Amino acid sequence: MNKCLGAFILSLLVQVGCSKELQPIGPVVEKPVTSKQSITDMVLIYEGGAHRKEVWNTTLFEPYVVTKDQQNNYHWMFDAFLFLEIKDGNGRGFASYYEKLPARKQEWQTLINRYFQPGNAICALNDCIEQFKSKVGKAPAKRQVVVFIPEPIPNQKDWGDINGEAMDFSKQTHRINAIKWFIRTVQEKFKSANLQNLELHGFYWVAEEATNSRDLTNEVSQYLRQNNYSFNWIPYFTADGWKQWKSLGFHKAWLQPNYFFKDYITFGRLDSAFQRATANGMSLELEFDDNALKKYGKGYKLENYLNVFQERGVLDSMSVAYYQGGSSLYKLWTSPEAEDKALYRRLADIIVRRQENGIRSK
Repeated sequence: MNKCLGAFILSLLVQVGCSKELQPIGPVVEKPVTSKQSITDMVLIYEGGAHRKEVWNTTLFEPYVVTKDQQNNYHWMFDAFLFLEIKDGNGRGFASYYEKLPARKQEWQTLINRYFQPGNAICALNDCIEQFKSKVGKAPAKRQVVVFIPEPIPNQKDWGDINGEAMDFSKQTHRINAIKWFIRTVQEKFKSANLQNLELHGFYWVAEEATNSRDLTNEVSQYLRQNNYSFNWIPYFTADGWKQWKSLGFHKAWLQPNYFFKDYITFGRLDSAFQRATANGMSLELEFDDNALKKYGKGYKLENYLNVFQERGVLDSMSVAYYQGGSSLYKLWTSPEAEDKALYRRLADIIVRRQENGIRSK
């Protein structure tokens, strides 16, 4: 039996036949942030909501896992994959402000199950890497997986229970307990799935501003540190608390320039984002979506990111997170348009160079 399939079936049996919940953690023991492979190029994979059109199977993952150069030689691509979601597609949100109703424990659990469903998401990523080993050779390191943590939305009363106690998110301790439940559940799922090509690097705080989480993140950070996981954040350009990312407890942060999406945001935003990031010890996010395709006419904006990042040395010195809409990189790769193929080729060549030659500072 496929190992991931076996783990998935076992997890369903456990959920049906066992009511035992995860126990509270013990005292925090200070350790280094993480001893795992550092991240150079992390792509964002939005997955889990019913509204998503993409099915993250091995076919869809191919241009994110490997690429062919002009001599038809294969190369490994992204070394890290961030799995995240903002809403369940049925009216409930995983962070404040996205939906009128907050996601409950059952939506949190359903999302975890999707991530570890055979042939989908994290399991499909592992399978895709396995498929290309014979063509590319063994990857220099396991691909790193980062999983988002849903925000326990303030004052929620209907989330569900832990160890028979109903969680009331007007209480800080209950919000923390729900977060720890989620982390432990992902940790156990990942371990039981036996994903030999992947490593669980850490977790990502999905709320892009600190407004509703200032009283949570440091305790979450300590728990993750204790368990040798990283705690990651990608605040938007003007987000509440972006400058305080270290004091909020995050181990790594990428700043969103937010240049790609609105025409009124001028080219100068990219340089401003670079200045902010370097002054505050942050890395940067590169952003595009389907509008980068020739038929939508915004490919020049992705080119501008690449040009400024190259001129400012970002591509030689910084970890980069890649927001690509739903599956826009795949669409550039499969497009019949020469302009789209050239844009994919430029981006892929940059990632391959960074992966094979390294960057000076991570």
